[in-house]
Amino acid sequence: MSKSTSPFAHAVQWLYLALAIAGAILPWMANIAFIRTSGNNFDLASFVSLANANPAAQSLSRDLLIGATAITIWMVVEGRRLQVRRLWLPLICSVTVAFACGAPLFLWMRERRLVELELERNQYQEGES
Repeated sequence: MSKSTSPFAHAVQWLYLALAIAGAILPWMANIAFIRTSGNNFDLASFVSLANANPAAQSLSRDLLIGATAITIWMVVEGRRLQVRRLWLPLICSVTVAFACGAPLFLWMRERRLVELELERNQYQEGES
């Protein structure tokens, strides 16, 4: 059994998908709480201000900004290299839902693409035999 089709690799795919779902739900639970406390609207200026309200919040905000930027660049480069279909989906999710949703969604899509590529490679090698 090849590495990418091993039970571990299969479990990792589902872990990434579970993280994408959790990454959609958990941040939005906090966003909804924020919206409720700010007059039932999403006040972006207030959100950014609160995200930088103290050194701990600043640390988390800056960490997320730099990490998310680097991973987003990698997602585009890797997605194009592997010809991942619907690459736009995790990119849009990262901006509209949460980066915590978009990044694991991309990893799930990438793992699935790697399995497809390995199956294609195996079929090609069997055809040559």
